[in-house]
Amino acid sequence: MWVGVAERKRGKTLNDQHGAQCRARSCHPMIHDLSQSQESDAQPTEPPRNTYRMIEQDDFDINTRLHTIVRGEDEAAMVESVGLALVKLPDVLNRLKPDIMIVHGDRFDALALATSAALMNIRILHIEGGEVSGTIDDSIRHAITKLAHYHVCCTRSAEQHLISMCEDHDRILLAGCPSYDKLLSAKNKDYMSIIRMWLGDDVKSKDYIVALQHPVTTDIKHSIKMFELTLDALISFNKRTLVLFPNIDAGSKEMVRVMRKKGIEHHPNFRAVKHVPFDQFIQLVAHAGCMIGNSSCGVREVGAFGTPVINLGTRQIGRETGENVLHVRDADTQDKILQALHLQFGKQYPCSKIYGDGNAVPRILKFLKSIDLQEPLQKKFCFPPVKENISQDIDHILETLSALAVDLGGTNLRVAIVSMKGEIVKKYTQFNPKTYEERINLILQMCVEAAAEAVKLNCRILGVGISTGGRVNPREGIVLHSTKLIQEWNSVDLRTPLSDTLHLPVWVDNDGNCAALAERKFGQGKGLENFVTLITGTGIGGGIIHQHELIHGSSFCAAELGHLVVSLDGPDCSCGSHGCIEAYASGMALQREAKKLHDEDLLLVEGMSVPKDEAVSAVHLIQAAKLGNVKAQSILRTAGTALGLGVVNILHTINPSLVILSGVLASHYIHIVKDVIRQQALSSVQDVDVVVSDLVDPALLGAASMVLDYTTRRIC
Repeated sequence: MWVGVAERKRGKTLNDQHGAQCRARSCHPMIHDLSQSQESDAQPTEPPRNTYRMIEQDDFDINTRLHTIVRGEDEAAMVESVGLALVKLPDVLNRLKPDIMIVHGDRFDALALATSAALMNIRILHIEGGEVSGTIDDSIRHAITKLAHYHVCCTRSAEQHLISMCEDHDRILLAGCPSYDKLLSAKNKDYMSIIRMWLGDDVKSKDYIVALQHPVTTDIKHSIKMFELTLDALISFNKRTLVLFPNIDAGSKEMVRVMRKKGIEHHPNFRAVKHVPFDQFIQLVAHAGCMIGNSSCGVREVGAFGTPVINLGTRQIGRETGENVLHVRDADTQDKILQALHLQFGKQYPCSKIYGDGNAVPRILKFLKSIDLQEPLQKKFCFPPVKENISQDIDHILETLSALAVDLGGTNLRVAIVSMKGEIVKKYTQFNPKTYEERINLILQMCVEAAAEAVKLNCRILGVGISTGGRVNPREGIVLHSTKLIQEWNSVDLRTPLSDTLHLPVWVDNDGNCAALAERKFGQGKGLENFVTLITGTGIGGGIIHQHELIHGSSFCAAELGHLVVSLDGPDCSCGSHGCIEAYASGMALQREAKKLHDEDLLLVEGMSVPKDEAVSAVHLIQAAKLGNVKAQSILRTAGTALGLGVVNILHTINPSLVILSGVLASHYIHIVKDVIRQQALSSVQDVDVVVSDLVDPALLGAASMVLDYTTRRIC
């Protein structure tokens, strides 16, 4: 490996506005002899002279080159190489004094560079953090994340992982993968001459295979066996194949022996190479009939071309992939790999932009320009609010991981112990007091009692989730203002008193959003990227899941679906407007109509009565409709139609893949809503499914899911 630090020629810097203040010596922080060291997974190996000359051709001066690779290709050699780099790097960094060090990826030598820079108080920008694969690279990548001050990630999930790792959101840039800037504009170039040069004059586009496989350092023996099976399958498949040598991770020497034992370098169907220039490698994978192996190139970069990929084993098991990737995680027989080749070879998939849209580099440059070199160097971690840590012992290991869930409704206040599987272990219910002081005291009392009971039930409480009506700022845990059903509940900080009392992290959100979270984790929205939940109860609320994430909106007012206007001259709504869905289809609206009928002696039918001491409610209207009351049936039909028109507006605006009706009135509206969709919706959305939720307590389950998702680091 050659480690080098490069500086832009002719006085140019990454940030001309900073001038001399921001030296761009971080631009090419690592220069590798890839033919002898490791893979840059997006491209195959490259001799040292070509590597640094490519950097020089990019108009950079290379100030220093360090040779740090210790021969051996085993675990000890990797450790010794890191140690050697740590010994040599301080002198270089002391001399160059870079303002920012850019560290890319998850290789062991990058860890040496990040460690040196961190200990020498040099700012670090890490590119491609937050991703998940399946080897020791995960641990190295996340270790570099903790050392880095700024982060550039490629995907939305990677961004969420970084946030979950307590990194400062303001120092994270979702830019996409820089290599995609080149990949997305590369395919239309002349490629047949490149294919012929590497694979022979008789090879056609889409009629060859690219194979790139590396050792898995956590299971070397199995990865060598898998490589042997892969070569056997490729020999049997009988297609021209470009095989690239593995990287220098522990186990690579044994893999090369397998190649030579099977005569791959001299086989007429194979071309075995150590290096292909990056521009040519792009063309080769773009026009291949298939790529096979366990390189991150297959699951990341190749998706830009829609080339079929067979991903073998566990090395990339956590990576996000496009539909072009077929996983053979348990690649323990030749037949499995051969079958995968038959399934994938020659297909063409849609191009995937999971890892980028071709504009990463401009975003990164803008991000670099925004860095204030005068701000304190000490990085800060954004931990969830928790006052006290509980030490780990055998009792905790044997406990059921659980959450305390709180649901503040217009009538009742409920607290529940909810397990990781969504089981409500125990539930407590009290009437919701009318004043703030009584209410907050009752919440604290019920939560303390439930936490004490959880110990007896062998449940370990990880945190508290609160579902409440009204507009909520979930970042601060504050109810900004509530519905008319919950009095004295504006500008209320729920997080602080509960966290102070219980010494647990606390999450707070709107009840409609909680219902959507419940469906995402435990209900019919599980695994779906986009869906909408509508709650039909005393009021009408909802939640929107888009790209697996809950939408809050710029002022935390998203998904106020009950206040979609479906009629310009409709009945008055509690929000001050009129013609809203809630004014037609909520429990309050049905109660209003039931009272009107009752006052006119038009509600009761044969077999039905309302005791004098019982208030007329929506239940009586529904009962009357079931018993044949035509006017009651008409009111329910109008209410269902209003809800259906709201759903049509949602389909036209958000275009979800599923709409879930939740709450006590959902089953009474479902058929009417579907009829309205058939009559009013555009044909392109009429096939969107509308279902009734099968969750009994969505508000409690959603409140619990906020705790369980975060504390166990499970996003989506």
